[in-house]
Amino acid sequence: MASVATLAMRAAVISDIHGNLHALEAVLADIDGETVDEIWCLGDVVGYGARPNECCDIVRDRATVALCGNHDLAVLGALDVADFSGDAGTAARWTATVLGEEQRAWLGSLEPLARRSDAELYHASPRDPVWEYVLSEQVALESLLATRAPVVLVGHSHVALALSWDGSELTGGTAPEGFEAPLGERRWLLNPGSVGQPRDGDPRAAWLLVDPGARRATFRRVPYPIADTQAEIRARDLPDALAERLAHGV
Repeated sequence: MASVATLAMRAAVISDIHGNLHALEAVLADIDGETVDEIWCLGDVVGYGARPNECCDIVRDRATVALCGNHDLAVLGALDVADFSGDAGTAARWTATVLGEEQRAWLGSLEPLARRSDAELYHASPRDPVWEYVLSEQVALESLLATRAPVVLVGHSHVALALSWDGSELTGGTAPEGFEAPLGERRWLLNPGSVGQPRDGDPRAAWLLVDPGARRATFRRVPYPIADTQAEIRARDLPDALAERLAHGV
């Protein structure tokens, strides 16, 4: 578990990069246009995409907090690749053959959850930090009830979400670009969406700006050269579906 620190800082939250270097670079350029104190990565740095080593190196250098995700664990051999669907398994096996030793060691040092003083971070969910998808109101509510922090951050689903709980009512759902979650009066479960493989119908790379000083968390989307990422996937003979889906955000 990461050491406790204050959330009285502006944090950029990223997740599910999946070896998509061009998307990661675009998001970091957008983040650099803001004044942020820390970058938090919710995991799945590798898997699916063609540039796993470069993505590992950049996240290792830029992120204050980094989690491991299920794809990271599969590439390390900590999860059975047979548990992954066809294209995901194919990509995981390929990634394992090209991942460098330094990158492998770094991924192996990560955990799927972390804590800040006013935030809890999970790759998947509080109940199962590796595998459970938070895609329904029921799972979101159970996740909030299983935690105490004012802000609970999850990734894994590749869908940007903002759901809040005031102790009696759960509200919210998917979070489009520009949505601002007002921090303070209600507890929030937030998913920044995916940097490298969005699945909410918007193909642009996603990230989240958490700004306690302004009492809001803002969902951001960034265009990137999708065709370049697609060309790299195809050049490495990875499944074409992994390239094609990037254009549609599915």
